[in-house]
Amino acid sequence: MMPRRNILALGAALFLLAPALAHAEAEKSKKPPYLSISGLGATIVRWQGGHGVMTVDAGIDVPDPALRDYADLVLPRLKDAYARTLQDYAGNLQPGAVPDADYMARKLQQATDRILGKPGARLLLGGIMVN
Repeated sequence: MMPRRNILALGAALFLLAPALAHAEAEKSKKPPYLSISGLGATIVRWQGGHGVMTVDAGIDVPDPALRDYADLVLPRLKDAYARTLQDYAGNLQPGAVPDADYMARKLQQATDRILGKPGARLLLGGIMVN
């Protein structure tokens, strides 16, 4: 059997370590504020008359944890809004024209704010590729 003082020492050690363990567990369950959205595509008309694809990689920076959780829930709606916005833009893009990243970022940010219901998330463009 363990001596009584060893049991008390073990209990005191667990009592002192409990807050540190709880903090470590909370840090593990804490989600990063960044949501990555890759592979958003839209059909474009090439200057030769054929069709091509414009692919956009983006992300959303959501520092507010409550809004971040909500963004996770509505991620399919966000992707749909982004796809529609990009398709509208790509459909009006002149053949051979270079995509306007600033304009796309503004329109995608408006879609983000509309779907989330309030500002607080920031859309970040990662890359635009026309193929």
